[in-house]
Amino acid sequence: MEKKLAPRGEASLALNGRQVAIGDATNLLELARREGVYIPSFCYHSHLSVYGACRLCLVEVEGMGMVTSCTTSPRPDMVVRTMTDRLRQVRRHIVELMLAGHDRECTTCSKSGSCKLQQLAQDMGIEEVPGEHMPPPRRVDTSSPAIVRNMSKCVLCGDCVRVCREIQGIGVLDFAHRGPRMQVGPAFDKDLAEVDCVNCGQCCAVCPTGALSVRNHVDEVWRAINDPDSIVVVQLAPAVRVALAEEFGALTGEDQTGRIVAALRRVGFDHVFDTALAADLTAIEETHELMERMSQQGALPLFTSCCPAWVQYAEQYHPDLLPHLSTCRSPQQMFGALAKTYFAEKQGYDAKRIFVVSVMPCTAKKSEARRDEFSTDDVADVDVVVSTVEMARMIREAGLQLGELEPEAVDMPLGLATGAGVIFGATGGVTEAVLRTVAGLKGEASIHPDFEKVRGMEGVKEAEINIGGTPIRAAVVSGLKAAEALVQRIKAKQADYDVVEVMACPGGCVGGGGQPTSSVSGQAKRAKGLYRLDKQLQLRSPLDNPAVEKLYREWLGETGGPRAHQLLHTQYAPRRRIRGRSIRGILQGDEKKAVDVAVCVGTGCYLRGAYNVMERLVEESDRHGLTGRVNLSATFCLEQCDNGVAMMVDGKVIGGVTPDNVWDVLQEQLGTADRQ
Repeated sequence: MEKKLAPRGEASLALNGRQVAIGDATNLLELARREGVYIPSFCYHSHLSVYGACRLCLVEVEGMGMVTSCTTSPRPDMVVRTMTDRLRQVRRHIVELMLAGHDRECTTCSKSGSCKLQQLAQDMGIEEVPGEHMPPPRRVDTSSPAIVRNMSKCVLCGDCVRVCREIQGIGVLDFAHRGPRMQVGPAFDKDLAEVDCVNCGQCCAVCPTGALSVRNHVDEVWRAINDPDSIVVVQLAPAVRVALAEEFGALTGEDQTGRIVAALRRVGFDHVFDTALAADLTAIEETHELMERMSQQGALPLFTSCCPAWVQYAEQYHPDLLPHLSTCRSPQQMFGALAKTYFAEKQGYDAKRIFVVSVMPCTAKKSEARRDEFSTDDVADVDVVVSTVEMARMIREAGLQLGELEPEAVDMPLGLATGAGVIFGATGGVTEAVLRTVAGLKGEASIHPDFEKVRGMEGVKEAEINIGGTPIRAAVVSGLKAAEALVQRIKAKQADYDVVEVMACPGGCVGGGGQPTSSVSGQAKRAKGLYRLDKQLQLRSPLDNPAVEKLYREWLGETGGPRAHQLLHTQYAPRRRIRGRSIRGILQGDEKKAVDVAVCVGTGCYLRGAYNVMERLVEESDRHGLTGRVNLSATFCLEQCDNGVAMMVDGKVIGGVTPDNVWDVLQEQLGTADRQ
């Protein structure tokens, strides 16, 4: 066999009889794919730790035998083969075993057509599955507003476990049990709604099958469209315009806004608007908030609040930081509030007839739209959120070919946006929009149209920029684990900033859990597409948007004023989870009268019903009006594991607590005469 030589002086190895340079490849799998040789794998992701569990990426190395290519470093003079008869048979058997333990209802699976297991079975020509019976179905977890967990479709690749732990730093998923009972899920097989999941959807993004998928809300949208009494309004998020067309074969990062708008009209939406206009509003309100805090020694740094997964993370893990969060609603929620007030009045519509649909790259937006503070008289500002992929399905269901449609413009008055609003979809975009607004207020917009220092796909970026004599120290972070590290530096006074932008998804919204599956390089191409669109727009600063100026003049009043605050701002509070319910605050009241109550949630007490005890405490405190006198928290191991649940009341440890007697115990400690 002819051997092709690598350039002289470079370390090389033989790959399928061809001499190739090793270069900077860290493992044989990366090296092979770089050379155009695709080795199948389930558990390998370039931005996650190497796991080597699926064994699909086996290769034969002379002198070593079969090895997993993802865990084997390339060395000079290695002889590597990737497609021997032995390898083909082993890989085929691995896939057959996966199929034998897999729910094979492929036609109704959300990942049908994009499932990696399905694709491998087709590529390997597998037409029969060993075993006569389907595996018994497992419980499907539909408790989350954003994510569906179906372990009957899990192949135990561990991608979701690692992305939740290594990228997001939360770790709500892990392996449990052994042998045929092994599965992935939260501790104690709890539902996702009962643990600290922030609905970022990154687990769905990396799941190769349909085990973790984005919750489908398409039917609700179709019902609204087909309801003659509803006026269905849709808003299109910035990151969607450079990703949705990928589902129809377009190049990654290619802007298809005009064709997407045309498709949305043909699907049946009555009005098509742009969330980027609300992003312009966010930049203006957030800038006002930042400048006010900087001039009046307010709580700094100011953390952005556009990302609902980050907001929920802060509420759960860093309630002490909530005064630092911007009170601005996200652009999605600003738009919803304006659609059902300003737009309704201008068009003469009954606000109750308006049905607002958001097309978002983000799964956490589904959860955000259901928050109590984003509704008026039990009517949500945003009625339904669908992901980029869900909207692509709707377009296909309507029989439309996106590439064949003539581009159309969005509707007015909520459709005009600037480049600053568009770049919200990439990490650093919110910060740059704020900086452009500051520059405009100081008369330097033409001098600083771009702020390159806050751009890029790095997890953390820092910059100090002087605008009109005012230095602004900014940090931009994406991925919650990176955010946690930055927060700890700030708390330790090792870092000092004026504004900090946090996006839960790596790369920002372009890498959201509701986007078509892509690599890190694909997300970078999407971000590049947004910045390219920004360059093409005539208006690039939020202050230059005439539609925004009109909104303030006719409806909102002054920036940061009472009307603007009512519609565009909100408040956040600490949240604790008890059996799926989000407890706002920790029952804080008058410190002089309050009693501190800590319930042990260690393993022994947990198994004896600690969470039921906590839930009963919350319910009874609310019912009897004692909320202000109880500071409830969880603790670990009060060394009273022999009977019942342990509880500490103002430093006194009490054992044998149950949901039935906990209220009597607390009443006795409070000294309340009336036991009711």
